Amino acid sequence: MSLLSYYNYWIAIVLMMVGLYVVMSHANLVKKMIGLNVFQVAVFMLFISLGKVRGGTAPILDPAFTTYSHPLPHVLILTAIVVGVATTALGLALAVRIHEAYGTTEEQDALKRDDAESGAR
Repeated sequence: MSLLSYYNYWIAIVLMMVGLYVVMSHANLVKKMIGLNVFQVAVFMLFISLGKVRGGTAPILDPAFTTYSHPLPHVLILTAIVVGVATTALGLALAVRIHEAYGTTEEQDALKRDDAESGAR
């Protein structure tokens, strides 16, 4: 088998690197949230790819089928999607609150303003 036959793993790895790069390179909090979501989707793709068995069917007992795909990774990813949506909503709500308090979503600008306000007291 060639390396290109594992394209789903390569896509997951590339998406992980892109998401990590966005998180590390941008100071904007909303862009960091987007990078975290890209990384999260890459992890989802990786786990779902690991759970699929070539030629496997759903785990329904039937004498006609002998090879089954494992359902646990798919169930875990469904739970992770719900948790991911909730944490994204919380993160974006915090970004909105930070923007209301500091007038910016840039991390360094908010920290500078916070330092200036705490130093003036």
